[in-house]
Amino acid sequence: MYQFFVEDAQISEANVVIEGSDVNHIKNVLRMKCGEKIRISSNSGRNFYCSVAEITDNFVRADVIEELEENTELPNKIYLFQGLPKSDKMELIIQKAVELGVYEVIPVAMKNCVVKLDDKKAASKISRWQEIAKSAAKQSKRSLIPQVQMPMPYKAAVEMAKELDVVLVPYENERGMQATREVISAIGPGQTIGILIGPEGGFDPSEVELVQEGAHLISLGNRILRTETAGLAALSMLIYQLEK
Repeated sequence: MYQFFVEDAQISEANVVIEGSDVNHIKNVLRMKCGEKIRISSNSGRNFYCSVAEITDNFVRADVIEELEENTELPNKIYLFQGLPKSDKMELIIQKAVELGVYEVIPVAMKNCVVKLDDKKAASKISRWQEIAKSAAKQSKRSLIPQVQMPMPYKAAVEMAKELDVVLVPYENERGMQATREVISAIGPGQTIGILIGPEGGFDPSEVELVQEGAHLISLGNRILRTETAGLAALSMLIYQLEK
């Protein structure tokens, strides 16, 4: 079943109006017909089972059959602070992180980042990355579309992370996976979680120093993971512990 996202203002008691680029997709790409069933989610996380009732050039109207009680979101909001990687690795990271339930992705400029983005390039990238997040949210039947924020300096990311309940920093850790198990098992429902991932060159020692207080340095195992793998591994571990 296809899924679409709308603003809360587009929902009434009896129907939902779909606007924007999804109209062309429904009409000319999917070639949907009246009577076909679709799933619609609002930006506040409500989910509806609907039947397509009217298709025009400007909007699609779907009648609400029922509001679904199912919730595909994790019980915790997880923020992925990702050191900017090379090439198109960020696209893969965003796609898979959204599928795994991340709430927000924050690209971070770190000392060992090869990629440097000015405001113009960053704005263009964000537009592309947000579309990838939207597509992944549809595919994985998320109840909301995670936001991809504008890239920020590392110090700003650390300050933002300090506002969260739990901050995890995958890094060399002498206690190995035992420390990871202890930290993750202590996370309670509803707590906000930040994951800080270094770029290809890893964290600079001065960057690790900034998070020594307040953050948890954890291990992701005995193997060295690529930057595009590390965040996804951490998310998978959190899903195992948090999702019922």
